[in-house]
Parts: sequence; structure tokens; C-alpha cells
Amino acid sequence: MSIRITCIKKAGGNHENPYVAISLLGWIEDVTNKTGTTERVEMHNWIVQGGYAYVKNVQGVSARLIAETSPRGTKYVKTVADQTITDNLLQLPEC
Repeated sequence: MSIRITCIKKAGGNHENPYVAISLLGWIEDVTNKTGTTERVEMHNWIVQGGYAYVKNVQGVSARLIAETSPRGTKYVKTVADQTITDNLLQLPEC
């Protein structure tokens, strides 16, 4: 199963990095068009277990999500660097 991330929700306050500020990710499943939302840590764990998620920018370029852990042990997800200057995940609209 693959899902496309369609929006993000950011928590207020100061954070270790901008990805840690993401508290929730909205998505749509490619095959079924099922939609949902998943908390950041849950998404991290799902990707670690083999799930595939990606972001598509307005030009149609896709970048997959990878699971990372900050030096403080905080689990988060981010996109793999691609040819775009802006960050695909952080540029998504708020859920």
C-alpha cells in the first residue's frame, strides 16, 4: 500500500527542527482513494515497518518520506531530497 501525503498539521511552540513540529499528516491511499490522518510518531513507525508514503508537488514531482530520529530521540518523518529547492513536505497546506 502506498499513500500520498496531502496536508500537515503543525504544533505551536519551539521545536528541535521543523519536521518535529508536524503533529499530524493527512493522506490518501493510491489504490482505494481512502483518506485519513495519522500522528507523526505513528507515521514514522509505519514507514519503519515497510510502509511507503510520498509527497507530490504542484509540478507533479514525487519525493518519498523517510523515518528519522533526532539527536534527542524524537521520531519524525521527512522527504528525501529531490531536485526542488523548497521542502515538499513542509510546503503542504495545513489539514
